[in-house]
Amino acid sequence: MNKLISLLLISFAATSVYAADDCASRAAEKKLAGAAKNSFMKKCEADAKAPPENSACAATAQEKKLAGAAKNSYMKKCMADAQAPAAAK
Repeated sequence: MNKLISLLLISFAATSVYAADDCASRAAEKKLAGAAKNSFMKKCEADAKAPPENSACAATAQEKKLAGAAKNSYMKKCMADAQAPAAAK
């Protein structure tokens, strides 16, 4: 059990480092600096840590060409629906 926990912690740490490197390289490509770079990095790293359901919901919202309040509403409902089956277990 301790080995499993150790492996999970290592994988999360590696993912965080990779996400930070990926976000930093994307910020450099966009030539961001200062507050814009900080804001981009926070959002990028939060997106990288988000559960996989989030990316599925985001992809569907993009396919439906949702934006603004409609997208936010859809994402909130999609995430709740994705978590509901997990809570039922």
